[in-house]
Amino acid sequence: MIYFITSSSTGAPIPGLESAQDLLNKHGKGQQEQQQGGEKGAVIDKEPSNTAEASESSLPVATGSTPKPVDALPPAVVPGERMNATFVTLARNSDVWEIAKSIRNIEDRFNRKFNYDWVFLNDAEFDDTFKKVTSSLISGKTKYGLIPKEHWAFPEFIDQDKAAKVREEMREKKIIYGDSISYRHMCRYESGFFFRHPLMLDYEWYWRVEPSIELYCDINYDTFKFMADNKKKYSFVLSLYEYVETIPTLWDATKSYMQKHPEHVKEGNAMKFLSDDGGNTYNHCHFVSYASRRAINSC
Repeated sequence: MIYFITSSSTGAPIPGLESAQDLLNKHGKGQQEQQQGGEKGAVIDKEPSNTAEASESSLPVATGSTPKPVDALPPAVVPGERMNATFVTLARNSDVWEIAKSIRNIEDRFNRKFNYDWVFLNDAEFDDTFKKVTSSLISGKTKYGLIPKEHWAFPEFIDQDKAAKVREEMREKKIIYGDSISYRHMCRYESGFFFRHPLMLDYEWYWRVEPSIELYCDINYDTFKFMADNKKKYSFVLSLYEYVETIPTLWDATKSYMQKHPEHVKEGNAMKFLSDDGGNTYNHCHFVSYASRRAINSC
């Protein structure tokens, strides 16, 4: 597949993207600069205007240690108030070129109209290349946070010998991600910790974006505002069948929890989506939730 980092879908070039384009041309075939640096929780502050009436001259030039283009990105084209919301991405420095494609797609299809912020989280410090490329492409503020070690590790109560044996058995059975420790840390972090990161505490709504994702159509309305106006707290983008071998005890554990804590089983829940027999068995319907969600009570 061939990817192009081009001008906005409006057809007009976006000022200030030349430096990012040069970087993509230079490094897009896998050459990665391993420059380490930056502060924990660093913020690249662009703060472009959120109204169509704002002029380019009113847009402040970014400050901070990361070099920025001379020209600021254009103001949002849709006037009106914004929700307290952000995009959030868990990424490594080596993901920079894949996440650059995702960012450009999201900006062209949606965020150039609204200028929402973007939070990046990593279990290692982000390097200057990652910060320069991503902040050059994003119309809102960019923030970079370090994941605490206790959030990216095995809990103390885990039997490491038993865990290693299970991973080896899954590797022998060729179960997807079966022997990956980093994948387990990622799943644990996304399930219970990311919204507790200090950078995320500033926001009420978030939209999770993964490297290499793509939107196939323009989104001309504010998804965050739509969810708030319609009293929605959670959304997802696609549903597919689960890899059953990866979750042999999940449904039994779920049923056991519901029996012990019926107070948490809310009326009008999604049981019919997950089970075809009232909850006795799981129909293996798995949803992928890279979409808009309310950060409060999201997990």
